[in-house]
Amino acid sequence: MRQIVLDTETTGLEPGEGHRIIEIGCVELLDRRITQRSFHQYINPERSVDAGAAEVHNLSEEFLAGKPRFAQIAAEFLKFVEGAELVIHNAAFDVAFLNSELRRLGDAQADITRQCRILDTLELARGLHPGQKNNLDALCKRYHVDNTAREYHGALLDAQLLAEVYLAMTGGQASLSLDASSGKSGTRAGTLLPVDRTGISLAVIHASDQELQAHRERLAAIRKRSGKCLWTE
Repeated sequence: MRQIVLDTETTGLEPGEGHRIIEIGCVELLDRRITQRSFHQYINPERSVDAGAAEVHNLSEEFLAGKPRFAQIAAEFLKFVEGAELVIHNAAFDVAFLNSELRRLGDAQADITRQCRILDTLELARGLHPGQKNNLDALCKRYHVDNTAREYHGALLDAQLLAEVYLAMTGGQASLSLDASSGKSGTRAGTLLPVDRTGISLAVIHASDQELQAHRERLAAIRKRSGKCLWTE
C-alpha cells in the first residue's frame, strides 16, 4: 500500500478569504515503511502573509517572492500523490487549501479526494486518546518521536514527524505505560483501549490426539538437544 504523509503551510487560516498555500511537504510510505522519496516545495502565494501565520512558520513574503507559483508545480505534485492515500493531521484544513489551489487552475469542481483517499490522523488520535491533547507536538511526546528540531512549523519536517507518529500510533500495542500520574512509562506512552467483544462468538478448535502426540515428541526432541525445554517446566 502506498501512502503519502502530507502537510502544508499557508498565508492564513481560510482559503475562502483568499489565503494560499506557501509550502507543501510530502513523505512516501510504502507498505508502512518510510522510503527515500519525498516532495517538497515552497510556493509564491502572490499575496501577503498574515502576521499570525508568519509567527508559526517563519516564512516571509521576501523569501517566498522568488519561489514558483502553485500552477508551476501542480503537475509534479499531482503526479507524486496520484493514487495514494494521503495521511494528514487535521485533514479538512489541508484538503480545503489544496482544493482551493486546484480550482484556481480552471476546474471549478477540482477535488483532491477524487484522486486520493484521505486518512485524518487527528481523528485517529482523538479516537485513541479521547480528552487528551492530540496536536503534533503532543503526539510526538506521547510516542517518543524526537521533535527537538521543530522550532517553527515546516511542511516537510512536520510530514516527517507525522510519518513516524502515524507508524507508532498504528503499530499494534500502543502503550507499555504504568501509572500515568507517576510519569513512568514504557517504550511507548499511548493508551490501551478495551475491545468491545459484544456479539462476537469465537470458535474453539482443540488439537487432535495426533497433533498432541506430535507436539509432545517435538518438546522431547528440544529437551534432548538442548538439555532444557521451557514449555515443559
